[in-house]
Amino acid sequence: MHLLEKLNWRYATKKFDANKEITEDDFKTLKEAVRLSVSSYGLQLYKVLIIENKELRTKLQPVSWGQTQIVDASKLFVFCNYATLKPEDVQEYINLKAKSINVDPKELQGYADFINSKLSERSGSEIEAWTAKQTYLALGNLLDASAELKIDACPMEGFEPDKYDEILGLKEKGLNAAVVAAVGYRSDEDQTQNSPKVRKPDEDLFIVM
Repeated sequence: MHLLEKLNWRYATKKFDANKEITEDDFKTLKEAVRLSVSSYGLQLYKVLIIENKELRTKLQPVSWGQTQIVDASKLFVFCNYATLKPEDVQEYINLKAKSINVDPKELQGYADFINSKLSERSGSEIEAWTAKQTYLALGNLLDASAELKIDACPMEGFEPDKYDEILGLKEKGLNAAVVAAVGYRSDEDQTQNSPKVRKPDEDLFIVM
């Protein structure tokens, strides 16, 4: 019930209080929630840019439909998916897994071969679409953790990904901007906070078979 109360409390904040900052402890919690997100095969084929630099955010605002959340929120998370997938990306995960369970990476070679085999069945465009979807799983954790801490958040697709890639130098890093989240505290002037939450009723949303 506690979780449902927090989910009913949260909404996509449209106007943030630019004078309120997230505490360092809460910031660490949000990052850890993102880090612990589920991902296919555990690969986490994305990077999360956290834009604090105000000058950089000012450059991003015009290519974000002019939305004020970009500059006023305490933190701006930009979830960026890998544009391509390399064998080294899988091996990096295998090395991490081997270290966590204290075995030689060679003992996990069968699993690495399985992952590479399944991924080789996908085209380049399919891989790029797939890695972009992974960022939304991490975004979900960020939104839930924010609600738990009574921190406001606004997930945003209203931006020009190509311009983000250019401004943030993402192409050189092999990344694409997939989705953005502004995180901070709602302004008293944000009228959206007084709107009722609109969601489909159970009978329209769920099909039990």
